[in-house]
Amino acid sequence: MSGRIRRIGMFLLGAGAVAALTVLVIRAQVESNRRELFSANAFRRLAALGHMAGEPASVGSVSVLRDFCAWEPKRLLRNRGAAILARMEDELGRKADAD
Repeated sequence: MSGRIRRIGMFLLGAGAVAALTVLVIRAQVESNRRELFSANAFRRLAALGHMAGEPASVGSVSVLRDFCAWEPKRLLRNRGAAILARMEDELGRKADAD
């Protein structure tokens, strides 16, 4: 019986390690995409906007998108950022109303 418990414990420890590693990779990816939002390459900025569009709203994301919309020289990308920003602000407003 103790061998079975040990195997279960090792499995749970391994699963926890994989989960922690996954969180670190995702966090690094989000930070990388936020940096790419201000890249000199318009395609990278578009890709970063696409990534941010799929993210849940957060105060940090709203702040970064406001900065991006004020900075972005290309109207198409600025409008895409503004649409994502409006969605996130609306989402945060609904969360605040629910609390």
